[in-house]
Order: sequence, then C-alpha cells, then structure tokens
Amino acid sequence: MNYMKLNNLMKMFFYSMIKLPTPLNINLWWNFGSMLGLFLMIQIISGFLLSLHYCPNIELAFKMIIHIMKDINNGWMIRLIHINGASFYFLLMYIHISRNIWYSSFKYKDVWFIGITIFFLSMMTAFLGYVLPWGQMSFWGATVITNLVSAIPYIGNMLVNWIWGGYSINNATLNRFYSIHFIMPFVILMFVIIHLFFLHLHGSNNSLGVESKIYMVEFYPYFLIKDLLGFVLILLLFFYINFQFPYYFSDPDNFKIANSMVTPIHIKPEWYFLFAYSILRAIPNKLGGVTALILSILILFLMSIFKNNISKSNKFNMLGKLYYWFFINNFILLTWLGGKVIELPYTMINETMTLSYFMYFFLFSFIYKMWEFILNTDK
Repeated sequence: MNYMKLNNLMKMFFYSMIKLPTPLNINLWWNFGSMLGLFLMIQIISGFLLSLHYCPNIELAFKMIIHIMKDINNGWMIRLIHINGASFYFLLMYIHISRNIWYSSFKYKDVWFIGITIFFLSMMTAFLGYVLPWGQMSFWGATVITNLVSAIPYIGNMLVNWIWGGYSINNATLNRFYSIHFIMPFVILMFVIIHLFFLHLHGSNNSLGVESKIYMVEFYPYFLIKDLLGFVLILLLFFYINFQFPYYFSDPDNFKIANSMVTPIHIKPEWYFLFAYSILRAIPNKLGGVTALILSILILFLMSIFKNNISKSNKFNMLGKLYYWFFINNFILLTWLGGKVIELPYTMINETMTLSYFMYFFLFSFIYKMWEFILNTDK
C-alpha cells in the first residue's frame, strides 16, 4: 500500500514537472534556478567522492589533500570541481537573487523565504568546507569567524568554547566542521525540494511582473530544452576555468599548512563572503559588526513584507531601475573592498557602501511610490 502511494506521488511529481504551466515570455534569466540545482548536485557528488579519501585530523588533513591531488586517480579533477563548483554555485545564487529582485518575484513569500534560507545555509556550509583543507587561511579564517560568536553578551565565550571543543581551534573543531559540512548539503537539498513545491504551487513569475493565467505553455519541451542549453553553456565555462585557471578563485595562503604561531598578513574569506566581511569591518564595535553581518543576509527576508505592494518589475520604474543598478554596483564594491587592507580611503568608502546597502531595502518602496506619483501627475 505504501509502495503504491509512493509510486503515485512520484508520478504526480514528474507529471507536474512536464505539464507545469509556464509563462511564455520568461527569458534566459529564469535558467539560473535550474543551474543552481545542477551545481548543488555536482557539489554533493564531488564532495562525497572527496570524503572517501579525506581524514578529519589536524595532523593528516593537509597531507590528505596532497594525497588526493597526487595519488588518487583523477583526484585532482574532483577536488578542482568541488572548490570551483562552490564559486560557481554562489555566482549563480547571486544572479538568481538579483533577477528575483529585478522582476519582483519576492512577492511570493513562501518561495522567497525558503530561497533565502537556502542561501543562508549554503553560506554556512561553504564556510565549514573552507576550513577542511587545514591551510593557513582556512585555520585563521575559522579562528576569526568563530570568535565573532564571543560578541554575544553573557554566553558568547561559552559558545565559542563549545563550538571549538576546547580553548582554541583543535582536532575536535575540525571533526565537528567535517560532520556538519557533510550533512548540510542534504538539508539544503530538502529545502530545495520544498522551494520547488511552492514555486509550482504559485507558478513562475514573468518578465512583466504581473500575474496572468493566459499565454502559458507547458514546461516540456520548450523550457526543458532551454534549461539543457543553459547547462551546456555553464558547464563549458566551468570546465574551462577548471582546466585553464584552476586556482583563480583560491587564496595562495591556503597552499601552506595551518600554523597557529604565524598569522597571515591579511586574513580574508573566499570572494563570495567578501561583501558580508566588508559590512562586518565597517562597524568598529564587535557586537555591532556581528549584528550587521547577520542582518546583511536576514534583511532579504523583509523584502516580501516591505514590498508586497509592488506588482510590476523594475523595468517599468525608471527611478527603481536606477536605484537597483546602484545597489548591484554597491554589492560589487563591497566585495572588492572586502579584499582590501583596513586603511584609508578603503575604510571610509566601506562605511559609506555599508550604509547605502541597508538603505536600499528601506527606500525602494518609497521610490516606487514616488514614481507612481510622477506618472499619475503627468496624466
């Protein structure tokens, strides 16, 4: 009986995938969601293959990375796929979120909330994975980020010791990070399935940003072919990077074994964390910086609440369009500033960009209403 129910559920799922009514006018920017699913599976499979040869021990972790690269058949390729796959995953994630902001897709609250939760969990998983090679930047990056928890009043220091499993980063820390990093992608996969369920419940948004039940076509074969073409193009670029510029996104300090007695000149995370790292550094107070760091992600949840009155996309709002591209440039500048040393003029620019980053989320509704007022006045 249970088998029959499961079989029927599977049939309903695949039927909904094939027969899903999809707006006729969606463009290539809608391909990035399926590309994210592709790279999530690439990360899970490559991560599993790496775990077969990895040893979460501070004396052996760095040596096992060398062993994977040199002694395991195609181990070098699997590791490069995994480390560069993380960069591609977050690049696609940022494009996907940007597209949803541009076309006001955040009005579907359940889809948006689950999507931002996936983003938050992905950042946590990537941070844990960055520690595993046990290189210099891995060790000191973990030391800096975990130390931020100590900013929590009263219980901060106790939490840090609990996370570390001692009074400094040690073997227990590496074991915990490895275990959580291994299990988190499956948690993310569960959220992705829920994300797709709610997306299919509402149906995809379209480039006009308005709800309409007309001019719909079936997902198969029209958009399946589009997605497959997107897969081919992104994989071509992905393997080009892997084979021609394999360490373009990597930090040189991480090719040295972790040494708790030697601090790198400039500690910084991977490029996809740099915008949040800039926001953290912009506030001199430790607790304030940690709060701003967390809010830089969590504030995305508020978009559906603050802007649920927006129905059309930014392409119909000239002021919103200008402000949107100002925000995108702001994000890129924050990422660039995160890799710079803490000195003038970078610190001053960083503070300005951090303020404007948060102001975007509170002023956009006001700008939209102002644009509507201008249009009504012209009429």
